Amino acid sequence: MNNYLKIKLETVSETTQGTTTNNKIVIIATEQIFDDSVYPNSLLAKIKQASNDKNNAVVTHWQDDRLVVFAIVVKKSAEQLRLLGANVFKIVDREKLETVTLTEADSLDSKEIYAFAEGLILSSYCFTKYKKGVEKTITTIHISNQLLDPETLNELVQISQATALTKNLVNEPLNKLNALAFAETAVSLGKTHGFKTTILHKEEIESLKMGGLLGVNMGSETPPTFTILEYKPENAVNSDPLVLVGKGVMFDTGGYSLKVGGSMAGMKSDMSGGAAVLGTFAAIASNKLPYHVVGLIPATDNMISSTALVVDDVITMMDGTTVEVLNTDAEGRLILADALTYAKRFNPELVIDMATLTGAAAAITGPYGIAMAGNNQESMTDLMERGETVYERLFQLPFWSEYEDLLKSSIADLKNIGGKVGGATTAAKFLEHFTDYPWIHLDIAGPAFLDDAKGYRQSGGTAVPVRLLYEFIKQKSIQESASN
Repeated sequence: MNNYLKIKLETVSETTQGTTTNNKIVIIATEQIFDDSVYPNSLLAKIKQASNDKNNAVVTHWQDDRLVVFAIVVKKSAEQLRLLGANVFKIVDREKLETVTLTEADSLDSKEIYAFAEGLILSSYCFTKYKKGVEKTITTIHISNQLLDPETLNELVQISQATALTKNLVNEPLNKLNALAFAETAVSLGKTHGFKTTILHKEEIESLKMGGLLGVNMGSETPPTFTILEYKPENAVNSDPLVLVGKGVMFDTGGYSLKVGGSMAGMKSDMSGGAAVLGTFAAIASNKLPYHVVGLIPATDNMISSTALVVDDVITMMDGTTVEVLNTDAEGRLILADALTYAKRFNPELVIDMATLTGAAAAITGPYGIAMAGNNQESMTDLMERGETVYERLFQLPFWSEYEDLLKSSIADLKNIGGKVGGATTAAKFLEHFTDYPWIHLDIAGPAFLDDAKGYRQSGGTAVPVRLLYEFIKQKSIQESASN
């Protein structure tokens, strides 16, 4: 699958970087340039002014008509440097440059250079697959191996490609990517990146009595799939696997609880959780993290037909729990519940599910973060720390036992909605019923799909929380390697 990145990052040695291109990027992070500089006063004045501009960059021609982009660092936080990288990409793309060299990075360390390069490459994603006559200029950016070592840069490139493929999956419309096509894509990516893929089709799903997945699929002509991923390197440092579960509703009409008022547009993104699981596997496998991870993705669309679920129906889940369906638009939790039950057979050290589950979560976080709940505070605290690192931040929901009472049904074991109070929490409480292991729930309804581009995030699919999960698994690999 084409990754649609318009930036190619490469390291070069100090001896060769001067011969690679005439175009340059110069990062300025201190005011020393104004005291002792080879640049004329007129240019220095522009650079000083740029520190007050929203783009924080100056473009000029200098010495033998070389194009030089001066990137002005106002703050040194990783996120500010990512945003600066995004601004520089806009200039490089606008000028249609084929090669550029990052020649200077005033007082920045390797982590800060990494953040700048991350903003460059993440912001270069574009989904133009269905547009005619769109030119795609690929810019190669050379970075001195004295600024960023080749191994670290390769890691960044692999993560960026994984986020790009995740965005591709989310941005594909249903008529191009249904549950069957998604499963086929998973098989192909497994072969490419080096993880095992097993696809369960409708007959096998029926034999497992996955009433949630089968129930949501009742209105569709496309059968459901249940994709099982496994990455188990020989040097894995964990004895029991980490299990990632992703919601794969390929399109959500709401069923008979029909989405109205224009809220159906963009519902191709309701499989963002499943796409993120697949993207995370691509990232960890391509970078060969020494960690055993299992992925579970139940996939279907949620359609209306004469055979579809209706309000007041009662279904039986894989673990035997009966559920009164009071809202067919609360379907994601039904398919996730079966996947969480299936996860028990792996004796997991931790299960993390991710889903565009509730509008209530999006109302809390907006596009700025992820709503989180769970039963393992240590892991949630660790995940929150990693979220700050990659700027895919988490907000922990209240998770008091009183919310469970809102899911009580008079005719079944559970209702699939809890009413107007605490919708994000009651959805998580519903899922908790199907767990008996350490577990974290991530509601990504707010940040998974954006209407408007901002910084290094494009409109459409964002690939949240791929970078978060990669960093979490990487740090767990380091910690457990140190303790063994």
